[in-house]
Amino acid sequence: MRIGAHVRDDDPLTAAAERGAEVVQFFLSDPQGWKAPKPHPQAEQLRDSDVAVFIHAPYVINVASLNNRIRIPSRKSVAQQAKAAAAVGAQGLIVHGGHVTKDDDPTEGVANWRKLFERQADEGGFEVPILIENTAGGANAMARRFDALARLWDAVGEFGAGFCLDTCHAHAAGEELLDVVDRVKAITGRIDLVHLNDSRDEFGSSRDRHANIGSGNIDPELLVGVVSKAGAPVVVETPDEGQAADIEFLRSKSS
Repeated sequence: MRIGAHVRDDDPLTAAAERGAEVVQFFLSDPQGWKAPKPHPQAEQLRDSDVAVFIHAPYVINVASLNNRIRIPSRKSVAQQAKAAAAVGAQGLIVHGGHVTKDDDPTEGVANWRKLFERQADEGGFEVPILIENTAGGANAMARRFDALARLWDAVGEFGAGFCLDTCHAHAAGEELLDVVDRVKAITGRIDLVHLNDSRDEFGSSRDRHANIGSGNIDPELLVGVVSKAGAPVVVETPDEGQAADIEFLRSKSS
């Protein structure tokens, strides 16, 4: 099992070495902006490295949105990010499930996700797998509660969409971690990546605030159980100063 961390984007390989990480995740552009990624200065080294690479798409992307000024640039950005992710040898692009507003019909948000894959399929598909990530809050979120996730997967599963399971997000959304892997796989048939994060807030809080393992509100043994059952690469998105310890803890439990 390969375990790593979300790291700074300017020198991910050095950051990986500092943490003892076998996997790195990073942004290729401003996570709060729409600008297209520029070529990464370490692209060749990343492609040639033994370190597994995943790219996280900007947070502003909301494929589900019914607002044209958000949805259309979101579609464009996913394609741009996927192309740039391929250039650094990434195994996948993580995209949040997104949401519609309280006055919108969630089924239209699901339809917008399907249109993203349909349109790209006409152009030969995305250059790396798109891994949809579950989210922590929002009444009209596409991938917060698992009943909504099931409706989303009915629409996009046939296009080879992947899934990224975030433990803090599931905890905050009120989804029990004890059997979370089995429940996710019953819906998606797959888990491609685990974001292994403790939570600063209580179960069902809807708050997305990550903590280092053992310093939050999730039993570390529950987190170990997720890692063991998921059988997927693991990325900790925890505070930097504790990432090396988080990786070592998980590695010691999985050996």
